[in-house]
Amino acid sequence: MDTVIIGSGNVASVLGRKILASGHRILQVAARNEVSGKLLAEQLGATYTSDLSNITGNGFLYIAAVTDDALPGLHEKLKVERAIVVHTAGSVSKEVLKPVCSNYGVLYPLQTLRADGDLIPDFPLLVDGNTPDTLTLIRDFAETISGKVVEADDDYRKKIHLAAVVSGNFSNHLYALVQDYCDASGLDFSLLLPQIREIVANLQRGHAAARQTGPAVRNDVETLNKHMEMLQAFPELSEIYELMTALILNYHAEN
Repeated sequence: MDTVIIGSGNVASVLGRKILASGHRILQVAARNEVSGKLLAEQLGATYTSDLSNITGNGFLYIAAVTDDALPGLHEKLKVERAIVVHTAGSVSKEVLKPVCSNYGVLYPLQTLRADGDLIPDFPLLVDGNTPDTLTLIRDFAETISGKVVEADDDYRKKIHLAAVVSGNFSNHLYALVQDYCDASGLDFSLLLPQIREIVANLQRGHAAARQTGPAVRNDVETLNKHMEMLQAFPELSEIYELMTALILNYHAEN
């Protein structure tokens, strides 16, 4: 399928590589950032333009991998006929593309994507379309680049995006605080990685609550108090420790 990518950030870069590796042809990269746009176009064997008004009309699928706040203004410069336009955002309605093209939808990769990653990660693709025929075409394309494709309307995507932010972004920030704590305390953070991997692996074996361990679920008050004393010099981590301890205690008292 002849594809055009709009954008040159993390999502555009990883999706572009995934699409190319799946045997599709990428005709053009359109991006405001000339440096990253030209680099991505070169990597994908595509032409480059910084002006959406000069975008090729020969594509079949146009992927707007841009920031959420850039999507509402896309129609001011982009008009596409006889093709499909999709965006890649989790929390933006597909209807934002209605002024751009008569056939439109969503191709949302549910994954943390980094352009500088050496490997292309696997990820589910959540798809939607404004008509049954458009949705079928988007889904057929998605299934060539992902082993997990799910039809998801605006409401479902917004909710799963929220879940992704909490489970992914929030947990990553917690790891950042723990890394700071380890660095300041002369500890080797990498010693924790096997435990982190095992916790994630356990999520595939059942509900997370059934595998909760630690002093909070045991109501080990002595250990909890010792930990709070040790965290006095780390106010952010101390606050999270206290809050999470209370939440774990309450959760398991009620369930």
